[in-house]
Amino acid sequence: MRKLLGFLSLLLLLQPASPVHAEEEEAAKAPPAYFQLKPSIVSNLNGGPRYLRVDLQILATDADAVPELETHAPALRHEFLMLLTEQDGAALKTPEGKEALRKTAITAFQKIMKEMTGKEAVKDLYFTAFYAR
Repeated sequence: MRKLLGFLSLLLLLQPASPVHAEEEEAAKAPPAYFQLKPSIVSNLNGGPRYLRVDLQILATDADAVPELETHAPALRHEFLMLLTEQDGAALKTPEGKEALRKTAITAFQKIMKEMTGKEAVKDLYFTAFYAR
């Protein structure tokens, strides 16, 4: 009887992962999905540099979110331009200022997408070009 219980215990340990666990692993291995906000965002600034050109890449929460980001790109561009009006141009020339703007933009983009689609859709945001003059 002990041998039978030991054998059954071993079989339970060797069983493949549950389908739910397998789906989680697949989601974790899924390639990142990026959306480029085109064209470059160009704006005037107050204080410090007077002109800014930024290229943005949005890391979507999943590949299904990319079409939604594309659909709502005008709202995202508008929000970013509104954020720029609140910025001090001199601060944006520092790494800390750029990072603060990036984090603020992520939160703002997530809020917009949540309001429009019911899900945040934005995992991260990257500046692929940042020119202030």
